[in-house]
Amino acid sequence: MSLLWKSDQEDGTYKNPILFADYSDPDVIRVGDTYYMTASSFNYVPGLPILTSKDLVNWELKNYAIEKIDEPGYDLPQHAKGVWAPAIRYHEGYFYIYYGMPDEGIYMVRTKDALGTWEKPVLVLAGKGLIDSCPFWDEDGNAYIIHGYAKSRIGFKSHLGIFPMSWDGTKATGEDHILYCGLKTQPTIEGPKVYKQNGYYYIFAPAGGVKTGWQVILRSKNIYGPYEEKNVLHQGNSIINGPHQGALVDTVNGDEWFIHFQDRGLYGRIVHMQPVTWENDWPVMGINAVDGCGEPCIIHKKPNTGITEKPCYLAAGDDFSSEKIGLQWQWLGNPKDDFYSLKERKGFLRLYCKNPSGKVEPILWECSNVLTEKLVCPYFEASACVDISALSEQEQAGMVMMGGHYAYLAVRMIRGQKRLILGKSYDGEDGMREKAEQLLVLPEGQEKVYLIFAVREEDNGSVFHCYYSLTDDTDPASWTEVRAEFTPSDHTWVGAKIGLFANIVGDKEAGGYGDFEYLHVEALED
Repeated sequence: MSLLWKSDQEDGTYKNPILFADYSDPDVIRVGDTYYMTASSFNYVPGLPILTSKDLVNWELKNYAIEKIDEPGYDLPQHAKGVWAPAIRYHEGYFYIYYGMPDEGIYMVRTKDALGTWEKPVLVLAGKGLIDSCPFWDEDGNAYIIHGYAKSRIGFKSHLGIFPMSWDGTKATGEDHILYCGLKTQPTIEGPKVYKQNGYYYIFAPAGGVKTGWQVILRSKNIYGPYEEKNVLHQGNSIINGPHQGALVDTVNGDEWFIHFQDRGLYGRIVHMQPVTWENDWPVMGINAVDGCGEPCIIHKKPNTGITEKPCYLAAGDDFSSEKIGLQWQWLGNPKDDFYSLKERKGFLRLYCKNPSGKVEPILWECSNVLTEKLVCPYFEASACVDISALSEQEQAGMVMMGGHYAYLAVRMIRGQKRLILGKSYDGEDGMREKAEQLLVLPEGQEKVYLIFAVREEDNGSVFHCYYSLTDDTDPASWTEVRAEFTPSDHTWVGAKIGLFANIVGDKEAGGYGDFEYLHVEALED
C-alpha cells in the first residue's frame, strides 16, 4: 500500500481537503471521543463506508454498513442508482444510517457497534424519488424524516419533504408532504441535515447545484415551519467550488465544524472541513465572512478535540497478502463468491474470468465483477502485475480506469495466442459500447505482464497516460507507452476509479483466471 494524500501538516494546522477521495455527500457524528463518517456509495459494494477519526483531520476507513444491495437488479451494475446521501445518527445506544434509493425508497440500517456487523436494511418508506433522508428525534417524543426529491424519478426537485416515523426509526407513521419550496431562492435544494439548538430547528442544506452551489441554513421554532433562510458558505474568492452538503459536528470543548464536499470532476466529491461560529443564532462557516456568508479555507488550525492523533492516510493499492479483500476495494455490483480467491495462491488475488452480464458480447460497464478503488491523490502512477498463464480462449485479465467513459489494458486469449489489448468505451445508439485494439501478440511462454496508468499534471490539466512492460523493470524508460487518446472523467455522481478485472468476451466460461500479484499506487508531485 502507498500513503498518498496528507491533510495533517503536523504543525497544529490542517490542509483542505481532509480527504482527497470520493466520499460523496459526507455525514459525520461524534460519539464520545470518536468521530464517525459515512458517505454515498451508489451501486458500488460493499456500501455505506464507515470512517473514524479522533481529531476530524486524520480518517481511517474501518467498515461498511451494507455488504450488498439486496433489491432486485443489483447483481448487475446499476450505475447512478443505489445508495444516495446518507445520514448517520446515534440514538438510544444504536448507530443509525438512513439513506435514499431513488427507485425504491428510504431505508434504515442500524447496529450497536459501528465497526461490527450491521442489521439488515429496513424499508422505512417506499416510493420513487425519495432521497437524501435525515432522521430527527425530538425532545417531545416525536420522530421525523426530512428528505429531498429526485426530479429524474418524481418529476420535480428544489423541495424538501417531511414525514413522521416511529420512535424506533423503522417505519413511517404518517404521510409525506412538502416542508419547504426552494424554487424562487434556493434552486436544487437537497441533502438536508437536521439539528436543534437554542429552541430553533435548523436544516443545513446545499442549493444551487453540485459544481457551483452554496450552503443554506433554514431555521424555525417549529419543525413544520415556516422557515427563515440564510446562505452561510459559498465559493467567494476562494478556489473551492460548490462548498456544500455535509455535517455539523462538535468537539468535546464545544467548538463546531462543518464537513462538506467539493466536486473535483474526475476525482469525485472530495471532503473539506470549515470552522463554524455563531452570530444571532445563525452559523457562520469558513473564513472572510460577509453578511454572515463565509468562504472555504485552505489551511486552518486543527480542531481541539482533546486528542493528539498521529497522521494517518487513506491507503491505495494492495499486495494481496491478507485473507480478505482490503476495505479500499468495491465491486461494480453485488459480487459472488466465485468471482475471486485470495487462498488459491498465497500473495495473489485470483480473479476468475466470468460473464455475470449474461450477454453474448459483454462489456465491462455491464459486469459486476470489476473490482475498483477510489483515486486518493491528484497525480499518481498505478502499476499492476498480472500472471496471465491460466487464461483460456476468449478470456482476458487487466486493469481499467473506470469513469464516465473507461479505458483498459488487458491480455486476451484469441485463437490460442495471448494478445495485449487496449479497450475503450464509447456511446452508441443503444448506450455504452466498447471497442478493442490489438497492441501486440505476447511472446510464447510470457507469463506475466506489467500494466501502468498515470495521471500527470501538464499544461492542459490532468493528463492520462498508459504503459505496459514485459519485465519487472521499474524504470519508466523501459516501459512502452500506449497512445490511448483517452481523458478520464467522472460518471453521474461518482469520480473515476482504478479497477482490476478478469472476464470473457464471449458467452462461454472456460474456467480461466488472472492472478494479480499487486497494485502499486504512488503519488506524483504536483
